[in-house]
Amino acid sequence: MSNKKILGDNALSGFDNIFKSTTKKAEGENIVHIPLDELHPPDIHPFHVIDDAAMTRLVNNIKQYGVREPGIARPRPNGGYELLCGNRRKFACERAEIPTLPVIVRELDDDSAILAMIDSNLEQREKLLPSEKAHAYRMKMETLNHSGVKAEMHSVDILVAQTGESKNQIFRLIRLTELVVALLDKVDTKQIAFNPAVELSYLSQSEQTAVAAAMEKYDVKPSLSQAVQLKKLKQSGELTAEMIDTILAEKKSQKDESDRASKYKGYFPKGYSLMQMDEIITGLLCDWQIRTFAGVVPS
Repeated sequence: MSNKKILGDNALSGFDNIFKSTTKKAEGENIVHIPLDELHPPDIHPFHVIDDAAMTRLVNNIKQYGVREPGIARPRPNGGYELLCGNRRKFACERAEIPTLPVIVRELDDDSAILAMIDSNLEQREKLLPSEKAHAYRMKMETLNHSGVKAEMHSVDILVAQTGESKNQIFRLIRLTELVVALLDKVDTKQIAFNPAVELSYLSQSEQTAVAAAMEKYDVKPSLSQAVQLKKLKQSGELTAEMIDTILAEKKSQKDESDRASKYKGYFPKGYSLMQMDEIITGLLCDWQIRTFAGVVPS
């Protein structure tokens, strides 16, 4: 049976008939315990393995109960196995000093392997970073189109049914894959909000690198209005590195004013503007300077 026929029959049902369930032994398949050093991550893997509090909980759970759900792997041509699903569990086993991981081994072509990897991770991981969603959605759509689901709208409909995200949100998430690593990392760490990040994705790599440098230089986050302004300048062919620096420097100035207002507002009546506060503070400093130079030490 061709890939196209399989995809056509099962795409909207989540490919259950292709990959079966990882929660129980599939018919005709065995769960085998494979040494961890024989299991290797896929060459392209959009999902991160992070040693955080959630990982610590997983390690403790595995120490107490063992690995409850097997991973999915396929044989590698040069030996060992490509671990498509279960890389977090493998890392947890390493930390728990458990030498093997229970795995279902399947013979899968490249397209089926990618779909198995993405579908299993989308199903099992409760929280995904924006970068993980972006790359996973893009890989799945490209794989579906390559495998026989030719129409782009058909492939995005499959993602809509699987994830519950709107078409517009899926396409906007995929835009994030156009960001340079320095900016995409900032999206994951919430140093750049999602909507500004989408607008910045339309800049060239060199322009995005200049944005990242200006963010570090001025310790600022681009606002949506600034990101839209940068995109419009890009589209008109007017955007330069100097403009990027100037626009984000304005954000720094606004941030400084906000910080100053927050610092001093507790000393003034409600409703005082930053200008009013500055005038009073300047007057007090002038008075202090005059009295100090006159030999009068302020109390």
